[in-house]
Amino acid sequence: MNGIEAIAAVGNGEAPLALRVGPESARPGPVASTGFGDILMAGLRGVDSKIATADKLVQQFAVDDSVPVHQVTIALEEARLSVELAMQVRTRLVEGYRELMNMPL
Repeated sequence: MNGIEAIAAVGNGEAPLALRVGPESARPGPVASTGFGDILMAGLRGVDSKIATADKLVQQFAVDDSVPVHQVTIALEEARLSVELAMQVRTRLVEGYRELMNMPL
């Protein structure tokens, strides 16, 4: 058994930790059948849902006082951080693409 097989034997067949972070609904399917584009789209759907949740809470807070202000603040901060992370991922992808395109053949 080589090193890779030993590491694979330790795993329990679950997705890597980086893909298991977040709510169950935002997690992509099995790693073997999930492509890079699918992972990116799942992440963008998660960002969109956080923005929609924050927007809904802000509207409810403006209409009535049944929503606590701390809940609105937390939702807005989660949405802001999600958008910021998505923008950083986009920037890294563009930088990687530019590096690949500038490589001499």
